[in-house]
Amino acid sequence: MPLVPADPTVLHPMPGQPRVVQLKPLVTSPLIEVGEFSYYDDPDDATGFETRNVLYHYGPEKLVIGKFCAIGTGVRFIMNGANHRMDGPSTFPFPTMGGSWADHFDLLTGLPGRGDTAVGNDVWFGYRTTVMPGVRIGHGAIIGSGSVVVSDVPDYGIVGGNPAKLIRTRYADEDVARLLAVAWWDWPAEHITEHVRTIMSGSIDELEAATPAGRGSR
Repeated sequence: MPLVPADPTVLHPMPGQPRVVQLKPLVTSPLIEVGEFSYYDDPDDATGFETRNVLYHYGPEKLVIGKFCAIGTGVRFIMNGANHRMDGPSTFPFPTMGGSWADHFDLLTGLPGRGDTAVGNDVWFGYRTTVMPGVRIGHGAIIGSGSVVVSDVPDYGIVGGNPAKLIRTRYADEDVARLLAVAWWDWPAEHITEHVRTIMSGSIDELEAATPAGRGSR
């Protein structure tokens, strides 16, 4: 019987579980990019991810999420539109209230930003994580529940707390380099299907041995 890969275009991949959505077929905003098989889980309204979970997203900064990311309920990405002026006596955004105050909208343009928010591949976000603007989260990272991520997270790092701090890395530096060279998330879907057990529970040696010819470590 042939092995059949999962379908990255299906909105609800788990039968009978509308709380789980794959984000790539859901997202419509040009400011959000999501890789295949990354999903969001929410019992209330998972399909509202773009408006309920990506906040103050007025651009031009983008939210970029890699492949195979697991995003728990209540995770929020705060974008740079949440920024306020801090160089004067008041931080209040008067021009947004309208009236003659709107004549001063130039006071809200050109506020400092940190650029795009970028999430690598195979990242697991715990329940109610908050990610602040411009953060870079590496491949294979784990973000503990309730964390507030204010700074970059290394590849295969585990962080937690408010503000989130590095607890440990999942592998030694040399093994992280091997995993990044393998980059299993870029394998053809058919090859991933054949080696799911190795990807989920195998050793790095086994993962390297399963890497398609022409890919992975040299």
